[in-house]
Amino acid sequence: MRAVVTVSGTDRRGIIAKVSGFLYEKGVNIEDISQTILGEQFAMIMMVDVTESNTEFSVLAQELEDMGRSIGMTVRLQHGAIFDAMHNV
Repeated sequence: MRAVVTVSGTDRRGIIAKVSGFLYEKGVNIEDISQTILGEQFAMIMMVDVTESNTEFSVLAQELEDMGRSIGMTVRLQHGAIFDAMHNV
């Protein structure tokens, strides 16, 4: 199943490493990634495949949010279909 991870917050070193490492540990494959820095703000969107993850989707979403808070970022996980529907109005 495809999903979308969004990451935003004040830029600092190690954001991509922390998020991608977390996803790796959970068995999530990153299929595509885009990131930018606007002033001091960091924004990243990842298309991921959670098919091989051994963690339930809702638990994975909560763990990503918690990990994001621990590094001062906002991190969200959404089903790919929901993300597409929200951004194709």
